[in-house]
Amino acid sequence: MTSTSTLQDPRVASALDRMFRQAEQDEAISRNIRTAWPEGFAPADPQEQADAKAEVYMPISARGGRLLYNLIRAVRPATVVEFGTSFGISTLHLAAAVRDNGTGRVISTELSAAKAAAARRTFAETGLDDLITVLEGDARDTLAGLDASADFVLLDGWKDLCLPVLRLLEPRLAPGTLVVADDVDLEDLAPYLDYVRDSRNGYESVTFPVEDGMEISCRL
Repeated sequence: MTSTSTLQDPRVASALDRMFRQAEQDEAISRNIRTAWPEGFAPADPQEQADAKAEVYMPISARGGRLLYNLIRAVRPATVVEFGTSFGISTLHLAAAVRDNGTGRVISTELSAAKAAAARRTFAETGLDDLITVLEGDARDTLAGLDASADFVLLDGWKDLCLPVLRLLEPRLAPGTLVVADDVDLEDLAPYLDYVRDSRNGYESVTFPVEDGMEISCRL
């Protein structure tokens, strides 16, 4: 265990700085995508959406990343499960905390092959690749074979799939497990929020006001 944060490691800090700067181009890239898909993505399946948005970072915020780091340090989970690797910004925050805890691993999922490959390169460059497994493909398939309990969950993939992924993982959630979902302001996340905010479904949930909002739910 270290008394300093791996987030301050020059390799990690440099990678995060580079990716956050590249993510600043997301809006311009998204405009081009909307031009190519003028009717929206309603008729597209998740794979088609992932392929169309293969250059879009869609990152968590820097403050959101630090929140995740602090939560992982406090909870000390054995297995962190992330839905939605993208280029790996959030994954680096998770893995940095796992490294500093001195125990644990991160299992992340990504539908875009291009993003998964880029993320793996970044994880190797930062020296955190030994802690991270990227499951490439539809998370509803790849997480079905999870070989352990899910001790901390981050849901930041396609918002309309957050609830199905959570339901898939529920048998592996022990009481007290934290589940975090990003972007509470997005309409597609509404069914998920309705579910975790209803205590009859077994959660105590609170919205944390960081950037677009994070929903932090404790499994009861």
